[in-house]
Amino acid sequence: MLREWRGKVERTFDGRCLRHLLRGLTVSSVIALLASTPSGAQSDTVVARDLAPGVAYRQFTDATGPRTAYVVRIDLRRAPVEVRVARAHDRLTSRERPSDVARRLRADGNDVLAAVNGDFFNLRDGSNENNQVIAGEWWKGVRTTDSPYDTYDNTHIQFGLDAARRPVMDRFMFDGIAWAPQGAATPIISLNYFDTGRFETVVLYTPRFGERTPHDTTRVVAEAPLTSAGRRGDTLLYVRRGPVDTTTGTVIPPDGAVLAAYGAGSRTAEVKAMRDGDTVRVLLATSPRLTASPTPSLLIGGWPRILQDGAIVADRSATLEGTISRNAEARHARTAIGFSRDSSTLILLAVDGGTTSVGATLTELATLMRKLGAWQAMNFDGGGSTTMVIGDTVVNRPTDSTGERDVGNTLVIVRRR
Repeated sequence: MLREWRGKVERTFDGRCLRHLLRGLTVSSVIALLASTPSGAQSDTVVARDLAPGVAYRQFTDATGPRTAYVVRIDLRRAPVEVRVARAHDRLTSRERPSDVARRLRADGNDVLAAVNGDFFNLRDGSNENNQVIAGEWWKGVRTTDSPYDTYDNTHIQFGLDAARRPVMDRFMFDGIAWAPQGAATPIISLNYFDTGRFETVVLYTPRFGERTPHDTTRVVAEAPLTSAGRRGDTLLYVRRGPVDTTTGTVIPPDGAVLAAYGAGSRTAEVKAMRDGDTVRVLLATSPRLTASPTPSLLIGGWPRILQDGAIVADRSATLEGTISRNAEARHARTAIGFSRDSSTLILLAVDGGTTSVGATLTELATLMRKLGAWQAMNFDGGGSTTMVIGDTVVNRPTDSTGERDVGNTLVIVRRR
């Protein structure tokens, strides 16, 4: 049987460099190699390496480009790994190279197996455009993606893990709500995101935002400092402390948050009515809700979804998510993430752009991901941001003339301790 599989691999590729590679391969390694290679593709070069049990790295050349691609497959049922999101320098606004993120985590005692660049970000300050949940903590929550490039305002696709660490993918909106004993339920529109364009809004600021709330001189405001009092299930508990400020720039308690209402409407009155000593209950969730728990354990954004239930939807991205032609229809270096139909296998893909590899359109990227076994898939930031790190090495060829780009966040695969 192994001889037949070896023969199939040699037929799948051109065979010139595989005989040495195939020596000593186990049955499971050959199966993983076949599964990670697009059917029908021809390759002059193959690199195949198991990074850990259930974690396989492969490099191949897709002759239809030609394009060079790099793929990591993680068997979530048996791989002894954690999937993490790391913010650049562990700050809400900063930039850092994925390889430096991996080194920093490794210096802290983490065995980093692989990493890829993540969400689109502001080149000036490194802030990411979409929702971000890291290790169950909301770092940023928005109902509409914070992007200047959409053809219309909308919510972009996001990848996440639910409380049971099962992969999910949807256009999640942030959905927050605060309850005070004497008041009505107050909707929280965003978290750690200051939207000056809204006539009326409510924002929860945590210490991830910084030391103080942002200044606003154009709207009526009420800012209520909160001190953390633990949690009850999925609900965060806070105690109101001190006066409610009617000016901005309130100090954010290092062990708490500030609930800020902007505009002359009822929400500002509700925050002003929260009394010193009141217990304020806060739920931070997604819409649509997750089944295992309203709060995901991980959430990272991209733009746009390219596969939905096995169907290629990249060609509809302009109408579904407001993509622009230079993103969707041009060939660029690309990064993608997806998972299999049974949600058991996570797939990370990077595609080189440049002179020897043509890159991919979104539709071509979706085709590759489907051939690799993805049932759901989305596009991460690409172009000069595309980076895949294996161990200590950047394996792809970054397209920026200066080399690997500093990005806003990184998706990391870490061996579980």
